[in-house]
Amino acid sequence: MDPSLTSSPQRFETSRSPWRRLLLVFSLVRYRFFLYAGLLPYLLGATWAYGMEGRFDPPAFWSGLAGVVFAVVGVEAFNEFFDSRMGTDRVFNPQDLPPMSDWVLWLGVAAFAAAFTVGIYLTLHSGWLILAFAVLGGAAAVFYVAPPIRWAYRGLGETVIALAYGPLMVLGSLYLHAREISWSALLASLVPGLLIMALAVVNAIPDFHQDRLVGKRNLVVRLGRDRAVRLYLVLASAGLAMALGGIIAGRFPPACLAALLALPQLLASARRARGTYESPRQFVPAIRSIVGCYLTAVSLFTAGILLTPWLSTG
Repeated sequence: MDPSLTSSPQRFETSRSPWRRLLLVFSLVRYRFFLYAGLLPYLLGATWAYGMEGRFDPPAFWSGLAGVVFAVVGVEAFNEFFDSRMGTDRVFNPQDLPPMSDWVLWLGVAAFAAAFTVGIYLTLHSGWLILAFAVLGGAAAVFYVAPPIRWAYRGLGETVIALAYGPLMVLGSLYLHAREISWSALLASLVPGLLIMALAVVNAIPDFHQDRLVGKRNLVVRLGRDRAVRLYLVLASAGLAMALGGIIAGRFPPACLAALLALPQLLASARRARGTYESPRQFVPAIRSIVGCYLTAVSLFTAGILLTPWLSTG
């Protein structure tokens, strides 16, 4: 869990009112998932449909956006609930905090049910492939930390995140408008996919000890923090290289080159990570730099696609 973007586990203690706790869950969603994990890949897919395919369906866009909101609320609620039940966030907490209330679980169930309902509507509106994207994305989201699969506890969580917030999100969003997908769009989806996987790895580095103690065998626990630092830097570099390679190969418009403006943030993270990965508090700036790298790269990559119709006629 990203210590730079969340508060202490006390945010869910039972002494707080249900409404206060509900607001805190939505606060986490806003900053930790929705802004850079859910929204940007969805916008990239819609932008690709508009900028590269010349198609855009406003009702489908807004309905799909509602589905994304519900899905990320469900993801956050499930993650917080099941991590709390496993004791992940309380291993080194000196206080004997009570387990998280069941209302968080039911919030997640309701959110996923709403997202699935939106998926059914969009399937009737846009075609059966939307249902396939919804089912695959739902399996990734629901079972990320929830039993019986627990992707995050089997060393598959980071890969599942990359697929869910890369190809599945981007191509699903594209299909809403274009009713088709393409190899070029698949390559474009790897830009956010690789970067979000890097972010998933770097987020787990400060939690190395507690994850290991509760049996959360993610990539950081399996590889060790030193090699995990190298892995997240390789993944983030590959995301930026994908943008450049796609431009050189003629798959992406030249304006997407602006995504490389995120490179200084990647380098800043690399410099900070050296010698600090064993100290969670000192490592926080390295996480923030990768968050910034993701936001900058995917936003500018998406803007390059959005501007393509105007640049080509100018």
